Amino acid sequence: MQTTRGFKITPDIRREIERIVDERIREVHVIREDFSELKAIVRELLESQKQSETRLTSIERTIEKLALAQKSTQETIGELAQAQKQAEVRLTRVEKAVEELAQAQKQTEQEIAKLTGAIREVRHELGGLSRSVSYAFENEAFRMLPVLLKNKYSLQIIEKFIRAEIAGKEINIFGRAKKDGQEVLIVGEAKLRLDDRKDKIDDIFDEIDEKVEAVRKEYGAVPIVRILVTHFATKAILKKAQERGIIVIQSFEW
Repeated sequence: MQTTRGFKITPDIRREIERIVDERIREVHVIREDFSELKAIVRELLESQKQSETRLTSIERTIEKLALAQKSTQETIGELAQAQKQAEVRLTRVEKAVEELAQAQKQTEQEIAKLTGAIREVRHELGGLSRSVSYAFENEAFRMLPVLLKNKYSLQIIEKFIRAEIAGKEINIFGRAKKDGQEVLIVGEAKLRLDDRKDKIDDIFDEIDEKVEAVRKEYGAVPIVRILVTHFATKAILKKAQERGIIVIQSFEW
């Protein structure tokens, strides 16, 4: 084979050309394969980048939500702190009020103790006064009864009236008398005021009967006249006394 210029390609030159061409073809093939691989890598990188951006966007949204939640939490904590502060203020007030109440209670108890003591003294004095009045009333009865019993009930007193304790019972008015020539004992009770409630009337008359029984234990089967001396007796008391055989004498009668 010859060129237009008369250049002759020898077999050696031809082989060299073929070698060079083959080498170039191989280089080009390798470059294309590398380029295709590079494109694939780039696509993967782009996809990874896209996924990263998506994840980053999700993370940013999560961070934003967390920031909002943190802000809300801080606000809640602030509100709780304020409420706690107010609660502490109220608690301090309550504690102060309780302390004041305790002090007032203590003072009240002291006043009650004083008042109780004063009432006890008043009761003691009233008790003493009541006893003094009762004794004075009994003493007056001792002086006035003999004449009244003689004139109204034909009882002649032969032994002055006394107060006596007989068989464990206190007898307000105790004395001896004669009626129709027969000796009798007089057992009496003096009451400044009579409660005309039925149960109280019965209690008073039962008390006289108990004292009569005590006298009988001491003196035997001696006739006993029972009397009840008072300032005033209602019709109900007078009726009940008559039913039970008790003489009621009112102070205005003497």
